[in-house]
Amino acid sequence: MAVASQDITPQQKIGFIGLGVMGQPMALNLARAGIELVVWNRSPQRCEPLQTVGATIASSVDNVFDSTSIVFVMLLNEAVLDTVLGRNTPDFAKRLNGHILVSMGSNSPEYSRKLEADILAAGGRYIEAPVSGSRKPAEAGQLVFMLGGNLDTVSEIRPLLAPMGKEAFYCGPVGHALLMKLAVNLYLNTTIAGLAEAVHFADKNGLDLTTFQAAINAGPLASDVTRVKIPMLINRDFTVQAATSDAYNSTLLIADAARKAEIATPLLDLSSALYGENVGLGNDRLDMASVIKAIEARTAHIAQAAESVKC
Repeated sequence: MAVASQDITPQQKIGFIGLGVMGQPMALNLARAGIELVVWNRSPQRCEPLQTVGATIASSVDNVFDSTSIVFVMLLNEAVLDTVLGRNTPDFAKRLNGHILVSMGSNSPEYSRKLEADILAAGGRYIEAPVSGSRKPAEAGQLVFMLGGNLDTVSEIRPLLAPMGKEAFYCGPVGHALLMKLAVNLYLNTTIAGLAEAVHFADKNGLDLTTFQAAINAGPLASDVTRVKIPMLINRDFTVQAATSDAYNSTLLIADAARKAEIATPLLDLSSALYGENVGLGNDRLDMASVIKAIEARTAHIAQAAESVKC
């Protein structure tokens, strides 16, 4: 049930829109830190945990903007963000005028620059603040923020990031933070695909996977990624931390930015094909570590081809 917002003043309340896999724990950390939130989500049931920690549940997007002066958004993609903001409608200027919008999702740098121009024209301000990290770091308040936009506005919103993240790096004007996020994700996406392939190689050769895990985590390649993802791969537990579909979409954003800059991305292109194949297998909402299923499918195809030759 929506909570009445007559007593809300913009100076006291912060808006938060988008309570998905990442957004919900991020908003919970803000509320638990004592920040008064007004939250909204397309699926209302995702708001319920926020209400238990004192957040106000808005009845609409307009209610969020009417009640606050700073609004965080953590939304799936550009189309959803445009819809929520009412972009290219009269509602857009009404909502954004006098507001700071902080977008924490992964969009293209080009889109972000155009969105900033529209928000400035509407009388608002805009910061891009994509994050590095998945569900567990979001729950632990250990995300890494990359910030792009006017430095004074960045300084104004930076204290609000502390409950959600351990570091926040200023990357330059709008577009640069998202480019930095794409560079980080290029490394992440290829690393997860490589790790899944290594586990598959070890498994198919009859090696003990717990020994493989110990060998990796005792050596120079040990990281939070190996400590989280190897157990998932061994136990076949692909509960979503970062979804395959999101990883695949990320590879497409990176490839698009790379082509526009005339940059080769050979490893990205290979991993993108694997994530795309995994989406095609119906694993889009499983964790990105489930890319091992696409690798297994390729192995099965090789085995079938070899068998047909024997016949």
